[in-house]
Amino acid sequence: GQVGQQLRAAIFGNKACIYKKDGEDYDIYVRFNKEDRYNKSAVFNQKITFRDPATGKIKEIPVSAVAKQTNSSGFSAIKHKDVKRVVTVYSALSPGETDAGAVVAKIQNSMKNFRNLPQNINIDYTGQIEEQNKQMTFLVGAFFTGLMLIFFILIFQFNSVSKPGIIMLAIFLSLIGVFGGLVITGAPFVIMMTMVGIISLAGIVVNNGVVLLDYTELLIDRRKLQDGISKTAYLPLESLYETVVKAGKARLRPVLLTAITTILGLIPLAIGLNINFFTLFSEFNANIYMGGDNVVFWGPLAKTVIYGLFIATFLTLIVVPILFFLVTKFKMRIKGQLKTQIQSTT
Repeated sequence: GQVGQQLRAAIFGNKACIYKKDGEDYDIYVRFNKEDRYNKSAVFNQKITFRDPATGKIKEIPVSAVAKQTNSSGFSAIKHKDVKRVVTVYSALSPGETDAGAVVAKIQNSMKNFRNLPQNINIDYTGQIEEQNKQMTFLVGAFFTGLMLIFFILIFQFNSVSKPGIIMLAIFLSLIGVFGGLVITGAPFVIMMTMVGIISLAGIVVNNGVVLLDYTELLIDRRKLQDGISKTAYLPLESLYETVVKAGKARLRPVLLTAITTILGLIPLAIGLNINFFTLFSEFNANIYMGGDNVVFWGPLAKTVIYGLFIATFLTLIVVPILFFLVTKFKMRIKGQLKTQIQSTT
């Protein structure tokens, strides 16, 4: 009531008027001086004015005559979410820590040992880790959606399911290089940029696989025309093997050049190589240095693509042709042409 308003006015102040200057409004509050504001005697000895209901006269008495002061602790504000009381604990990363997910994981492991938690209390982890989970969900959905679109486009291009399936398998196998490189180097898995790097890596793997299989199909059609074999029939195993090897040799240089140029182009981004080209031409001083803020943001993306390309290059040149040969041999076995070729050879 009146006592609470009096104390609040003494500590926080009451709005007295508005001062206007240059079109801007400034609120003016009146309260105790700083030395009196936190002085208990000054606060509780101030006079409170009221009208006596018995006599009708206006009286003044100190606040301490009608109120008692005790020290206690409490919340500055009580927040609710879905009609439930919420207490939020904030914290920043300590110096040297860059991965919020790893820090939260340590906290979660520590909280597992907390056995005296009341049943009506739930603990949720929000803030940066919550945003990372949202980003992870979005990027994983975008990754698989993109793969499905690529898969259907490749089906229309090759008029087959097996060849797009081989390329999709190569994409997932290339993730071995990504996660293996992160584990070996001890680099953190940054949700946003690492996932963007994986999506970029998938595009490179698809491009190399499509070019290799398309050129293999072209050589197979030429060999069929040369040997007088119908388009619906399969090449003999020996001819098929020679054609696949020939296609792999022909695509060796383009695939290696693609991987080498991409890796070399991403190394400065991964290690944080900085060159000031403005001062290089104006003052003939490049101001070359390593690190900086850019490597924290772009480094995970570059490292993801570099690690993945080491495995993806091997997959494109070795695993993809082998899978293509084995799948074609399996199709021949299903249609009975493989047995016929073996009998004619014997």
